[in-house]
Amino acid sequence: MKPYSLDLRQKIVIAYENQEGSIRQLAKRFKVSPDCVRRLLKRYHTFVVY
Repeated sequence: MKPYSLDLRQKIVIAYENQEGSIRQLAKRFKVSPDCVRRLLKRYHTFVVY
């Protein structure tokens, strides 16, 4: 399976940060698994300095 595009990954993180839905809702909206969304968010929060 090919990795998801950077564009898609960014859209998912931005949508979550803008509170556009829950992890399950975003997974359904972007046609990925909820675990994929969780992993993206974990990776994002690990590397982002506030």
